[in-house]
Amino acid sequence: MVSARQQLKELRRRPVPAWWLDAKLGIFVHWTPASVPAFAPTERGIGELLMSSEPDPLRRTPYAEWYENSLRFPDSPVARHHRATYGDRPYTEFARDWEDTLEHWDPRRWADAFAATGARYVVLVCKHADGYCLWPTEVPHPHRPRWHSRRDVVGEMAAAVREAGMRFGCYYCGGFDWSFDDTPIGSMSDVVRAIPRGAYPGYAEAQVRELIDRYQPSVLWNDVAWPSRPEALWPLLADYYRTVPDGVINDRWMPWNPLLGAARFDLARRVIDAASRMQARHDGGLIPPRPPHFNHRTPEYVSLPRIEPTPWELVRGMDRSFAHNAASGPDDFVGRDELLWQLTDVVAKGGNLLVNVGPRGTDAQIPIEQTERLEWLGAFVSGYRDALVATRPWAVAGSTTGEGDEVRYTSRDRTVHVFLRTTSPTATLRDVGSTPTTEAHLTDGVPVPFDDRPTGLVLDLAHLGTGRGPSVVVLRDVRPRAVAQLAGLGA
Repeated sequence: MVSARQQLKELRRRPVPAWWLDAKLGIFVHWTPASVPAFAPTERGIGELLMSSEPDPLRRTPYAEWYENSLRFPDSPVARHHRATYGDRPYTEFARDWEDTLEHWDPRRWADAFAATGARYVVLVCKHADGYCLWPTEVPHPHRPRWHSRRDVVGEMAAAVREAGMRFGCYYCGGFDWSFDDTPIGSMSDVVRAIPRGAYPGYAEAQVRELIDRYQPSVLWNDVAWPSRPEALWPLLADYYRTVPDGVINDRWMPWNPLLGAARFDLARRVIDAASRMQARHDGGLIPPRPPHFNHRTPEYVSLPRIEPTPWELVRGMDRSFAHNAASGPDDFVGRDELLWQLTDVVAKGGNLLVNVGPRGTDAQIPIEQTERLEWLGAFVSGYRDALVATRPWAVAGSTTGEGDEVRYTSRDRTVHVFLRTTSPTATLRDVGSTPTTEAHLTDGVPVPFDDRPTGLVLDLAHLGTGRGPSVVVLRDVRPRAVAQLAGLGA
């Protein structure tokens, strides 16, 4: 019999497949019964709340998909909104409204919009923390019978995504299921305490196995933690890899440990909350802890500061929520320049951007604020595909030019792509030196004059124009000037 330790060792031998490393852009889709009321406060982002010292900061989460949990705090903005709008209507009734809108749903239209961005994979939320399943699961629910869609939303979305030429992934919230454990989650110690026990670990494993067997997802994306011990988790993951040999899993599979039970006690809760707050302040937001096995890291609304040796993807919504939040105003959405530069920054550091779409729960449509941003991404990736897709980090991720403008680098073989946010007539690349065979040109082949000076490689950008978004200069046969900067962002 193979020990759990040997099973883990075998899992760790698996390389991350090239298709995922090459992708650079993926689409996340949060579409749940919470998309019907579609409300969360917008004043503060998740990172700011996690850094806060106030009691139960998560009762004010900007995540609309947490609507059911937020209702459990009588003084929360969601609870007040719900009383004013829906009275005492139970959250579970929103599932009926959500299903009624499926007659308006066109998965091919969604998939075409996602493919037009240049995204290589789509991850659909199949079951979020409210426990509602977007497929007709055959795993019986002991508390909420038929708490699932009658229509196979997961299967239809998988077929549409693959037909559009992308990979399909399944998100499953293994760490929470509020239909099993309705502990109000207001702090990180509550996060630990709310992981269901009893029959839930077996239920969750059976559902994940069902997703694997039915849909063979190229990405198996778990959230929060995993409710079983390691000796039960490693065979599940091994079976997934056998079913999908080039599949990937994220980093939110921290297996259950009896020590987590200490979160029942006040002293342990204070320690967990203080440590989590300190970690969030150090990280600048939410970066999950490393579990024993994973393929890629998933910082949330946080870009890592340097080139990472470990594969990773930045996960974010287009506003401060993942599920559709009707309360979001124009200032709550990421701007065009910020979104495109964030993709550039992530790719320069060896990561992917998993950007979320939150369709409405009332008509199964993607709001215009989100389709507009999908179009921004599509135009940018289409224009600079060779500088983004299937690239790798260069010697440094980037820095600022001698003129004070931001610059990021990607590379492929002997080519370095320089992304610039500048309107200056020159750009002094302090990280770059020339060689006897150095060439520089725009992506359309127009040569860019350059001069190698002691301060760096100076590019003449007088004819570059002032197009929207980052500009790209293609360099060939250059060298890094400062070996000391090879680990990350240059100064």
